[in-house]
Amino acid sequence: MKNRPAASAEARAEAPSAETPGAAAEPRWLTPAEQDTWRAYMHAYTLLEDHLDRELQRDAGMPHIYYGLLVQLSEAPRRRMRMTELAQSAKITRSRLSHAIARLEKNGWVRREDCPSDKRGQLAVLTDAGFEMLRRSAPGHVEAVRAAIFDRLTPEQATQFGEACRIIAAGLQPAGADLPWLR
Repeated sequence: MKNRPAASAEARAEAPSAETPGAAAEPRWLTPAEQDTWRAYMHAYTLLEDHLDRELQRDAGMPHIYYGLLVQLSEAPRRRMRMTELAQSAKITRSRLSHAIARLEKNGWVRREDCPSDKRGQLAVLTDAGFEMLRRSAPGHVEAVRAAIFDRLTPEQATQFGEACRIIAAGLQPAGADLPWLR
């Protein structure tokens, strides 16, 4: 598909012109180089997520997102976090988090506890069995990440990649934004 969609003569005739009050401005279409970069990013992202998911399913019997939740809990004080905080940190909805925690509970890797400071809240707690699963699966996961990304980039490219990702992420999380994990 080309950079911008072709519009029929009829659609162009009905579209408001720039002189029409309230008319929408022409979209800032991607240049061919930007389109190439965008598609390369989406292709790499999709392949990477699939690669990491398959590796973790094979080695640990869990999807990549569950591994990420276990990592976050392992790094939290006393290996526990409020569910709302965990959803925000993982960038997933509370509903999706609740489903994931239920699956992790079924495996004995996480348990829920009532929050002592807020009777409506719950804590997700990494169990010893969950910590052990994380300890066993981490070396293979780290090797998969290293082979997929860092072994393919020069140190300078890795630094630039990290900087670019941080800039993009910062722009997508403006203060007060209505993000799904904040609802």
